[in-house]
Amino acid sequence: MPMNRMHRRLCSSEKWALAVRDRLLPWALHDVELGDDVLEIGPGYGANLRVLVEQVPRLTAVEIDADTVRLLEAAGWGDRARVLHGDGAQLPLPDTSYDSVVCFTMLHHVPSDAHQDRIFAEAFRVLRPGGTFAGSDSLPSFMFRVLHFRDTMNTLDPTTLPNRLAKAGFTDVTVDRHPETRGLRFRARRPS
Repeated sequence: MPMNRMHRRLCSSEKWALAVRDRLLPWALHDVELGDDVLEIGPGYGANLRVLVEQVPRLTAVEIDADTVRLLEAAGWGDRARVLHGDGAQLPLPDTSYDSVVCFTMLHHVPSDAHQDRIFAEAFRVLRPGGTFAGSDSLPSFMFRVLHFRDTMNTLDPTTLPNRLAKAGFTDVTVDRHPETRGLRFRARRPS
């Protein structure tokens, strides 16, 4: 989804990549078993990919923005990661093909709750039985709103997210808030 210039600069910065590596992903994925085949929905400029590609044997990323896909493809992941152009709400992937599906700090860029719900349904569809859907996102604050000036900003409500994930078919849903930041993480499982 479109981002303003300041937001693009931040998300493509080395500072953001280090924050993802050192703080965001360790918290978001604490005690999550990713398995061998992992799908990331909405990798953006690849900060998460840089970390995940070192942790899992097979990684696929689906990005909606064609220009960003070209940047990610040029990053030279080799056979460690495959990047596809597509919408997380209509994944160009077969049913039950991934051990885990993840998405980090991207769902607030999805313009409507209905579109987010289609992403949840697609994550469920491509997960193998017993697979995990996990991720994180930001919660609104003054600075977060400033960063999203003339930008898509549709934050998740942590009180309604468990029911939304359950409607998509998930069980064992948990949603936690980060103790220091304005963020949340979620985990959900496709029943075995």
